[in-house]
Amino acid sequence: MSRHAQHPVRSVDEHLRAVTEALRSVRPRAETVSLEDALGRVLAEDLVAPLGLQPFDNSQMDGFAVRAADSRRAPGEDGHVPFVVVASVPAGHVPDPLGPGEAAPIMTGAPLPPGADAVVPVEETRPGGFPAPGTVLRLPPDQPAGRFVRRAGEDVAEGDTALFAGQRLTPARLGLAAALGCATLPVRTRPRAVLYTTGDEVVAPGAPRGPAQIFDANAAILRAQLAEAGVEVLAAHLVPDDAGAFAARLAADAALRPDLFVSSGGVSEGAYEVIRQVLGPQGEFVHVAMQPGGPQGLARPEGVPFVCLPGNPVSTLVSFEMFLRPALTEVVGAPAPRPRRTVPLAEAVRPLPGRTQVRRGVWDGTSVRMVGGPGSHLLAAAARADALVLLPPGDAELPAGTPVETLSLD
Repeated sequence: MSRHAQHPVRSVDEHLRAVTEALRSVRPRAETVSLEDALGRVLAEDLVAPLGLQPFDNSQMDGFAVRAADSRRAPGEDGHVPFVVVASVPAGHVPDPLGPGEAAPIMTGAPLPPGADAVVPVEETRPGGFPAPGTVLRLPPDQPAGRFVRRAGEDVAEGDTALFAGQRLTPARLGLAAALGCATLPVRTRPRAVLYTTGDEVVAPGAPRGPAQIFDANAAILRAQLAEAGVEVLAAHLVPDDAGAFAARLAADAALRPDLFVSSGGVSEGAYEVIRQVLGPQGEFVHVAMQPGGPQGLARPEGVPFVCLPGNPVSTLVSFEMFLRPALTEVVGAPAPRPRRTVPLAEAVRPLPGRTQVRRGVWDGTSVRMVGGPGSHLLAAAARADALVLLPPGDAELPAGTPVETLSLD
């Protein structure tokens, strides 16, 4: 009998859907933050433009503001039309109206003078440069109206929805909010989590280590992954192989009112699987057809989603990237999805029958090569990787050059 026969078997896609549905109850509230603190956050409300962009007609470049119709007068012997230079229009200053036959030196971003409807670049003028007011300037004929003019509201009209609730705030979106005069934005609060790592064999880094013990890498991995995903860790506990102790710890942590619980370890078939022992009656523990990261669990103690990940360090890391991170993106709107690309293998690789194998790799811009073996304990190899390589189930070796899907970790 298979060692996984006690657990139902799920595909990778099926378990991702299950984790995503488990997180549907996460309901972030709204808070107001400064633009400086809003990068990567998720907008809580639509942003309706309080003004148009551009807020006024302005010049797209340094040149001369003119009435386009005046350039359709008969040109002189040199083929150019004479204009009289008037006062300059610097950016940030309100210009005087422009009369017939006049040309106002104008700087990029400066408001177009009333009456003007085109801008002629300075390099097209004769004699060139920006001569003093009263000088006769010669410009090319037949200038089209609207040339090098940024029209008021052509980017965003006042009253339009400039940004939508649920959008993740990128640099460009923050720039748009700033251009609309917003110093703060309403954003969804960060989901809050309580984190558990398990096992009598595990001790905290820096603590005395017994001869049969190892330092806890999983808490550091998950803390960093949760922080990178925009999740606030309310508390993190190293849980011994004692079901009663874990049950008491879980009951106490429920008072913190987290949005979710996350654990690593204690979910397989061993005699000391405390997470499964405590949560089994109210959850589901399955085996996902994936290596590493086969044993997985989901529960809802006190109605709060609890995502149970396997305990080997690389299994923890891979499971978070394959399930919890994309589920958060789907439900909360952040973090940004990991880039996926299809690239050729740099070497031959043998997949696993009946299971998706998630190998660690390095992408050199041309192909992806494996880093270390498939073992879930090879953390140093995982630390050198910048991609997860998703090998579909199969019996035949995949030769070098075979296209495979990768998940970028950069």
